[in-house]
Amino acid sequence: MENKIIKEMRKIKSITNKTGSPLVNMGPIRLRQPLPSHTVEKVDPFILLHHYGPYAISEFNNPFDLGPHPHRGFEPITLLYKGEQLHRDSLGNEMLVKAGDVQWTTAGRGIIHAEGPSKEFVQNGGELEGIQLWLNLPAEKKMMQANYQHLKSEDIPVIENQDKSIKLKIVAGNIQGVKGLIITQTPVNVFNVYAKESGTMNIDIPENHQSLFYLLDGEVLVNNESLLKKGAAQMLTFSEEGDFISIESKIKSTMLILSGEPINEPIAQYGPYVMNTQTEIMEALRDFQQGKMGYLY
Repeated sequence: MENKIIKEMRKIKSITNKTGSPLVNMGPIRLRQPLPSHTVEKVDPFILLHHYGPYAISEFNNPFDLGPHPHRGFEPITLLYKGEQLHRDSLGNEMLVKAGDVQWTTAGRGIIHAEGPSKEFVQNGGELEGIQLWLNLPAEKKMMQANYQHLKSEDIPVIENQDKSIKLKIVAGNIQGVKGLIITQTPVNVFNVYAKESGTMNIDIPENHQSLFYLLDGEVLVNNESLLKKGAAQMLTFSEEGDFISIESKIKSTMLILSGEPINEPIAQYGPYVMNTQTEIMEALRDFQQGKMGYLY
């Protein structure tokens, strides 16, 4: 009887916004940017979501080769879905990120990193696709020591729906008592969801979290009311009220679900720096020029 009452008290999160994933130019790279957009400025604490690829990488076409560049004040995260990327940083890390892997960088007071398809991948050719995500840090942690975490695909905890048609990989956070391996600086959930066919699943999201659902590929009905398709509307945001969302995959689909406890602090952003004030941005520019964020060649 008690379990029945608990189930009846659960409430689905209402959809607050439905938006596309427009193509934008980032230097020589053309990619999708659903966040920020003209309809959704941020989903606190997430401030940027870039969906790049799939690109056909070869020796004659390699647009996604980002040389050394700095970051401060947030966590740049890469979720790789296809291909291979080489990560290098000023902490001395050099890691090959493969499809399904995650690279989670805590820029903190400053880091220089570079990423791009590995030489072997470029020579052999293949498709490259990923998500670049910017996760804000609260003021008290913006100047923390930089750090890097690499999570291999095979090590990511997984839960499945009843008929095993949908699996959810817990990159960070926790769900149904299963915890992700990434150490986070604020309460966040990062879930990769894969449907191999049609199926349904309810996904728990804490009531005090801001959250979003992004469709990379396929066709999915969310909360039995909003149908998302690749190339059309691909992102939804939700109210904080409520404690779960429901998904129904129509075909083979790939999805990303993010949620986090809002930081609720002012943001000053300039290029690769995310701070709280313009003075702190000027300090970041000076510190980079003076080599205080390290070096990478």
